[in-house]
Amino acid sequence: MNDMQFRHVGIIQSLIMEFENHRLPRLFKLKDTVDHDHRLSDIDIAFLDYVIHDTNRTMTLTIADPELHEFCMHLVHLYHDITTRALENEKAIH
Repeated sequence: MNDMQFRHVGIIQSLIMEFENHRLPRLFKLKDTVDHDHRLSDIDIAFLDYVIHDTNRTMTLTIADPELHEFCMHLVHLYHDITTRALENEKAIH
């Protein structure tokens, strides 16, 4: 493994650890919130905006690895589910 590949693996491992320890639990909490017909707070929406943009940037790192790319695609689907349901909840209130 050359130095560039080693760095790439390290970056991916770091991203996965960050995701598992911090982002995924919060995303599941947001999913639960919207699934129970509650609204997202401004902080929740800002978090979603951040992770969606971050995932878009990260996707370029995963193109060479089909499993990681598929994983990112599942995240995109989760983000879509959360935002779609959040919008439905907002419309129901107004």
